[in-house]
Amino acid sequence: MHFTEPVYRNPYWPTYPLLQVTQGCTHNRCRFCSMYKDVPFRMQPMETIEADLRELSATVPHARTIQLLSANPLVMRYEKLVPILEAVNRYLPDMEHIYAATRVTDISDKSVEQLRHLRELGLNEISLGVESADDWTLERIRKGYRSEDILMECRKLEEAGIEYWVTFLNGVGGRSHWREHALTSADVFSQLNPKVVGTGGLTLFPDTDLYREAEEGTFDPLDEKGLMEELLLFVENLDHDGRFITHHTSSVDLNTQHFNRDKARIVSSLKAEIDHGDIGRMSMIRSMKRGL
Repeated sequence: MHFTEPVYRNPYWPTYPLLQVTQGCTHNRCRFCSMYKDVPFRMQPMETIEADLRELSATVPHARTIQLLSANPLVMRYEKLVPILEAVNRYLPDMEHIYAATRVTDISDKSVEQLRHLRELGLNEISLGVESADDWTLERIRKGYRSEDILMECRKLEEAGIEYWVTFLNGVGGRSHWREHALTSADVFSQLNPKVVGTGGLTLFPDTDLYREAEEGTFDPLDEKGLMEELLLFVENLDHDGRFITHHTSSVDLNTQHFNRDKARIVSSLKAEIDHGDIGRMSMIRSMKRGL
């Protein structure tokens, strides 16, 4: 198998095996991320993809799930994606679910009809690293799109029948913009129908722009209590009928399969953690993180 480090798979997807069809990230400019900083983007040659699929057909011939790597493989044109998905189904004929993470902008050059065909070929769930739906914050962290793009492209996915995840990066607006980041993101996400809303607290890694800006005093990061207060505001204003996952360092379990049903419990748990949680322990856990 051919893989280029770093290899990241969504831990919540039941995906085995993995298949690299691109390496690196086409954008590679987000101010909080350095995962693919030293990895030039390239598309995997079709002969390499087929060699990996031949290996998989010999080792896991009855695989029903697979995740396409790397950061945003759906950036490839529709005409490039179709033969890859067809090859997956040819070599792994029991295939049922093809997963991929990607960027909002990667959907823009594909029509609903093309997306529907990709779904028919097995691409039925994707994860979008949205991070925020507040335009000021999106520009601040250099995501490369605006809230209107999120709405437009996610609605195309819904029309095509492709399930999707959206993420909220807790804390990325800093002290100066935490309320707008939380409220606007909740409002935009509530207008959509994602399968999963995921959240995670911002960790500043030394090789990122936001870390340097925090050191220089031009970015004002939230402390652990501030992160929880922002997450609480986001949750209180979110209307979501599906699954909710958070990577927050809170000691309480906020995850649920049915967000709206369990929203009162999540709000209550967050309030209790804000008032009585071990902030020092949460800060220590965050300081030990080494990557996204």
